[in-house]
Amino acid sequence: MHCSLRLEGETLWLLADKAIYWPARRCLLIADAHFGKASAYRSLGQPVPQGTTTANLQRLDRLLSAYACEQLIFLGDFLHGPDSHASGTLSALRAWRERHGGLLITLIRGNHDQRAGDPPGDFRIEVVPEPLLMGPFALQHEPDAHPSHHVLAGHVHPVYRLRGKGRQSLRLPCFQIGRRVSLLPAFGAFTGGYAVQQDNDRRIFVIGDHEVWPVG
Repeated sequence: MHCSLRLEGETLWLLADKAIYWPARRCLLIADAHFGKASAYRSLGQPVPQGTTTANLQRLDRLLSAYACEQLIFLGDFLHGPDSHASGTLSALRAWRERHGGLLITLIRGNHDQRAGDPPGDFRIEVVPEPLLMGPFALQHEPDAHPSHHVLAGHVHPVYRLRGKGRQSLRLPCFQIGRRVSLLPAFGAFTGGYAVQQDNDRRIFVIGDHEVWPVG
């Protein structure tokens, strides 16, 4: 399921799988995949779940099957860190890339990519610095305003807390759409989140039960 949004004269689809599809460009935008984060933590002896890379790639496969994509753009933090180059993580990513050999993939280098290093060359991922200007948008990792383009960024891992009766509350990943800067939720399944708020300048679209809906 998706929620259609008109932004800067363009139609964007906010997807329940924590991504944006840009129909006019046949382009899928994903922020903060953090592939290999769980394996990096396990290398430090931390008891974290296994199979997160496989689960993330399966979600990505579903998106690429559901939407006509010619280009996939990662808005930073493709790999989590140096320990994400574990053989199991890279083998899974390499096999996934081979299944999508005709897809153009671009990575806008984020802060974790600086530490992790670029993906291996045989992944055929073009790595570029921010911003990547595309139509009316500046595609970035860091949510810093651009002088002439509306920014679509990651980095923050936005979540929103829905409050019920009494002490009941629910913390959900969300898109935060601002006047000049908008945030995508973290795509990765093991990434945590930072609570954001809605105000006159920022709209919130939360994700839950395989749907996207506006708050308020």
